[in-house]
Amino acid sequence: MSEPVQLAAHRVPLPDQQDAVAPSASTPSRRQAATPAAAATQKTGKARDAFYDNAKYLAIVLVAMGHSWEPLRDGSRAASALYIIVYTFHMPAFIVISGYFSRSFDASPARLKRLITGVAVPYVVFEVVYTLFKRYAGDDPGYDFSLLDPWYLTWFLVSLFVWRLSTPIWKTIRWPLPVALAVAALASVSPSIGDDLDMQRLLQFLPFFVLGLCLKPEHFQLVRRKEARIIAVPVFGAALLFAYWAAPRMTAAWTYHRDSAQELGAPGWTGIVMTLAMFGCSVILTACFFAWVPGRKMWFTALGAGTLYGYLLHGFVAKGSRFGDWYDVDWVHTPWGQVVVTLLAGSLITVLCTPPVQRMFRFVMEPKMEWAFKRDAAKVARGR
Repeated sequence: MSEPVQLAAHRVPLPDQQDAVAPSASTPSRRQAATPAAAATQKTGKARDAFYDNAKYLAIVLVAMGHSWEPLRDGSRAASALYIIVYTFHMPAFIVISGYFSRSFDASPARLKRLITGVAVPYVVFEVVYTLFKRYAGDDPGYDFSLLDPWYLTWFLVSLFVWRLSTPIWKTIRWPLPVALAVAALASVSPSIGDDLDMQRLLQFLPFFVLGLCLKPEHFQLVRRKEARIIAVPVFGAALLFAYWAAPRMTAAWTYHRDSAQELGAPGWTGIVMTLAMFGCSVILTACFFAWVPGRKMWFTALGAGTLYGYLLHGFVAKGSRFGDWYDVDWVHTPWGQVVVTLLAGSLITVLCTPPVQRMFRFVMEPKMEWAFKRDAAKVARGR
């Protein structure tokens, strides 16, 4: 894939009690009723809303499928159109949910600790592992490790870290969304920003996070109504037709939000226009996506808590397929081959989101690291 991913998690059932990290959260086992999600459920007596876990799982499946389509676009206008559509809304959907469940972030010690262990630590670990993977599997021994230059999927983690830290600012100012859009538009016309921390994507995707901060439960209820599901059908159909028309005329790089307009060979002013246009298109398609997400508990609901695992781990297969020239075989580029690749991508990401995989890699994704933090004096006193 050219660009990905990403990924909104919540550990507890309700947004006003949630301090989640997108795109995943740990799923409590039967023996671990004391995990954050289980403890909050017991405390509030309210069940975790399956809608958000369903949305995260379905979005991560689209992420994996989109990555698998990237090498199939040459010579296939239909594949290119689907690719543009999916990339227009899959990351915005993740980021909106991330912002929605960040509304309670107040920079308290407990939430900062979770931000460090659930986002910063995985970022450092996977940046190191991905660097080694690129050096040896990608036959690029000169590729240097750098925490300031996220590679492949890790851009989302560093962006989420910064977005979460900035939450108190967006909750304080009067017009957070217009300000965030202005920041994104200015970034799109600023080629001098550079690659540090993948700042272009961090800033250009920022409005979706801020939008999530501004949303309330009733806004999600609007798109979950039957009328919204019906309206989403012609809207999405029109988007597919437009994408099919635009595929040979427009670069999909606009959907990555990683470059300025000038770097894409366009006049600077188009960056502002495309920022606003892409934001509008992404919000509409994200609303259509949410409209079709089931609200009841499904067979895949529990997998929504493991999307961070699937997101980061599937990157080895996605990039490994390029390093190993898996797409060089002719049958992959036939219609049936494209269907098989799509199904394999969906199956792989599903397996990587399962509880056994979560238990296996939890020490990396969600380490406790009690040794690294000061002990809460009040808690110690209560323990005595």
